[in-house]
Amino acid sequence: MRNLKQLLAWALVAISGQLVAQSVPKTMYRLPDTGQIQSFTNTFGEDSDYSIHTPFFKVNGDGTVTDTVTGLMWQQTDGGEMTFENAQQYCTNLTLATYSDWRLPSAQEAFSILNHSKPNPALDQNAFTNTGAEYWWTSEKQADNAAKIWVTNAGGGIGNHPKSETVSAGGSKKMHARAVRDVHSPQSIAKQLVTLDSIVYDSLTGLEWQAFLPKDSITWENALFFAENLLLEGKNDWRLPNIKELQSINDETRFQPSINPAVFKGAVPGKYWSSTSLPNFPARAWYLDTRYGIVTYTEKTAKNLILCVRGGNSATTAAATMEILDKMVFPNPFTSKIQLFPTDPEADYRLWNVYGQLIFAGKNIAAEDFSNLSSGPYFLTIGGNPMQMIRLIKS
Repeated sequence: MRNLKQLLAWALVAISGQLVAQSVPKTMYRLPDTGQIQSFTNTFGEDSDYSIHTPFFKVNGDGTVTDTVTGLMWQQTDGGEMTFENAQQYCTNLTLATYSDWRLPSAQEAFSILNHSKPNPALDQNAFTNTGAEYWWTSEKQADNAAKIWVTNAGGGIGNHPKSETVSAGGSKKMHARAVRDVHSPQSIAKQLVTLDSIVYDSLTGLEWQAFLPKDSITWENALFFAENLLLEGKNDWRLPNIKELQSINDETRFQPSINPAVFKGAVPGKYWSSTSLPNFPARAWYLDTRYGIVTYTEKTAKNLILCVRGGNSATTAAATMEILDKMVFPNPFTSKIQLFPTDPEADYRLWNVYGQLIFAGKNIAAEDFSNLSSGPYFLTIGGNPMQMIRLIKS
């Protein structure tokens, strides 16, 4: 019901002309979780207390990796160290696994594959090859200085670095290129950020944010406590965002601050806490610096600003009425075949339409051809358990 209300509210705001920002492409289906599962405090609200779109990569066996959360396909082994200009050309000229539509990722796309439970490199090495890279190029330049490029780093952060820092340009840092491609054409979103009273709705991620930001700086532990106890617009399920959620509202075309102050009232250039700890130095936590949008870390005893969020899947500790497992299916939307990762050869699968009519029942659903199904939503249950339901879209 809440999603329906959000869509209705979005439509009303669109009609009244109160939308903020220009049309943007949506290249990622969902924003992945950080992958952090370790607990570092007894204060509830840290990153590991919430599981939201758990990272799940499918290694395709042809030099590519598919992110089943975002829907993007990645180069498994990066292209090595090179200048920024050569990285652009490399991706444009790349043909891999018969695909030739590769490109450099945006800052948010590149940040999405980092795993913040793994220290240096902050990557799932079951999916991606460790090449010794220190940084990876993105396609985005610093807003006020085209000689600086946004790059993710092997430690788990993202920053704006001079192009001259890489080895091939005479510097000392190993900046590599990793190509990405769109498996499905990006969806055009008319406006990204919608302000509704005291809440900002992000149509790219589905998250809701505080529109009016607190002015006081507090320690990390106090930030967790404040967010978990916030009551705003009658909603009490606010929390401190994880570092991927926080980075998702950064606008690389802005600086001082790098989040839109017309949307986030009271936003100032400053450091905003995330709920994500540094796994190899648990006394430190990640934050977003909105002077330009750098993601880095500091001691948890430091005092930073906060910006609370709500939405995504339910907390892992909450009593959920249904466990949504849509990350297990790729592609979704599907056209003919339903592929599950991982598969259970012993499980019974049942496919239902929105009227509750049974379309398929059996074990080997991957062998079925559903080309003749009408376009629209469907639901897949596993083992006849309605608590394990996958939402599907037939294109």
